[in-house]
Amino acid sequence: MDILDILFSAAFWAATVRIASPLIFATLGELLCERAGVLNLGIEGIMVAGAFAGWIAVWAGLPLWGGVAVAFLVGAILGGIHSVLSVPFGLSQHVVGIGMTLLATSLTFYMYRVILPEVSSPPKITAFQPLDIPVLSDIPFLGAALFSQTALTYLAFLLAAVMAYVLYRTPLGLAVRAAGERPEAVATQGLSVTAIRMGAVIVGSGLMAIGGAFLTLSAFDSFFFEMVNGRGWICIALVVFGAWRPGKAVLGALLFAAFDAFQIRLQQTPMGAILPYQFFLMMPYILSILALIVMSRRADVPAALMVPFNKGER
Repeated sequence: MDILDILFSAAFWAATVRIASPLIFATLGELLCERAGVLNLGIEGIMVAGAFAGWIAVWAGLPLWGGVAVAFLVGAILGGIHSVLSVPFGLSQHVVGIGMTLLATSLTFYMYRVILPEVSSPPKITAFQPLDIPVLSDIPFLGAALFSQTALTYLAFLLAAVMAYVLYRTPLGLAVRAAGERPEAVATQGLSVTAIRMGAVIVGSGLMAIGGAFLTLSAFDSFFFEMVNGRGWICIALVVFGAWRPGKAVLGALLFAAFDAFQIRLQQTPMGAILPYQFFLMMPYILSILALIVMSRRADVPAALMVPFNKGER
């Protein structure tokens, strides 16, 4: 009965949507990079940097949306570094990505200590507050679960729809997908594969940073280094789970978020008094790995993913 009470609770589904929101931003960013042919393993560090940049900007006096813009800019700068090293220079995308994660996290720690040298606990800000959508928020169950979220949550789902439209309904999206599938075909049309891939990495990294900023500007009201807590690596798995399609990737983010929200509530049931809390913490990851194994068998990987391209070479 406790499990049924959880599953049929509007609060559970509201938490699922809220937990999925930063994953959606970061997963869409990673999906955009990989669709263009670049694996961005810097996602974890970029999310940490975005979380810090958005929070410190608002703490310094910028409005909340200004903090979101600063986070995107910081992510884009880090993505620019990644794109220069991995696209025109053709360095190993694995090495560059891990290096970016180390650089971003270390630089964030350094900036935190420089800006707040004497602070033992990070100061708080006024974060985004839930917005009730007129009429829709009054719908029984669904209103409380879906239509009483913060503005960044609504933006995450809107962005997923926009990206799906751009990738599959516009010439720009076709060029991005072709850069990750048949870059030589893009070059024969007079387009620059290098520019397309670099642009995708820069924009995608900006979206990853907004995913990190969601944690400090919407989910919480402060910053601490452990808050990203592996979400970047989960987002890489969600891209595979979603078969490199925005809609399926969003469903994957919601599935993982549901597992996470479920385990939090299970700890408060009689089961929580019997089993150690570590068992509940590992549940979302185990279930996600199993789902990933099932879905990855049917995944259609972009043919030129992680394959450097030099014009004129075959």
